[in-house]
Amino acid sequence: MIRYSPEFKQSLVEMHNQGRSYTELAAEYGPSADSIRNWVKLYTVHEVDGEKWTQADVNALQKENAKLREELEILKRAAVLLSKYN
Repeated sequence: MIRYSPEFKQSLVEMHNQGRSYTELAAEYGPSADSIRNWVKLYTVHEVDGEKWTQADVNALQKENAKLREELEILKRAAVLLSKYN
């Protein structure tokens, strides 16, 4: 499976956002139209409350949030155990 750099993906997203079709980009640059469609969903910038976010940003934040929640649960359990011994 061919791996494409984030810069390459973003350049195709920009070209699509300027009016080029998925099929046209796929024929010219190689990745499938479905891959390009997925990249457009992932890299298109959305503005929320004056801040710009991509789906990749949201995915990264969700992953970080899950990790932090897990760490919080571990710390809560550790606090309960430590309080039993003090």
